[in-house]
Amino acid sequence: MSLLRPAATLVVGFTLLLGLAMPAAMTGLATTFLPDLAGGSLIERDGHVIGSALIGQNFTGDRYFHGRPSATTASDPQDSSRTVDSPYNAASSAASQRGPSNRALIDAVRERVAAAGAAPVPADAVMASGSGLDPDISPENAVRQVARVAQARGMPEERVRAILRENTTMPILGFLGVERVNVLRLNLALDAAG
Repeated sequence: MSLLRPAATLVVGFTLLLGLAMPAAMTGLATTFLPDLAGGSLIERDGHVIGSALIGQNFTGDRYFHGRPSATTASDPQDSSRTVDSPYNAASSAASQRGPSNRALIDAVRERVAAAGAAPVPADAVMASGSGLDPDISPENAVRQVARVAQARGMPEERVRAILRENTTMPILGFLGVERVNVLRLNLALDAAG
């Protein structure tokens, strides 16, 4: 009993401290100092939430820059024991779990490489991310799409390139992370430009 009481007190104390007090304090600090990030980096248009800067969306039309391929799935509405492709399904965040020798993966990558055009093709143009929800693409991937987007929108390529440059995020402090382009923000900037 002399050991049980201090052990139980420590468990209850640390549960209250680390399970309740710390998360509440961190949530309070985050909402005070970083409200956009704490709120999910939601993007609004005309007073309606249209997405999050943290979760990719499935843009397929020629007028829009396309994101990284997504391997997320959803239950097949016809047969609940099967799944169907459901790009950027946040309720099913996962990679396909297909290995490098998987025929379906090899065929999908070959198809994407052929559609992407001349080599070299950036990896993020043909391979899905681990989560399947990646909202960003590399500047190299975006540059390869400029001609298609400009033609579909009837805009000069240089204007599309300028909007792309304005929406390219540089590494933090110049060395933390990589250059990246948030596809949703870029496509919204294109829509706003006409």
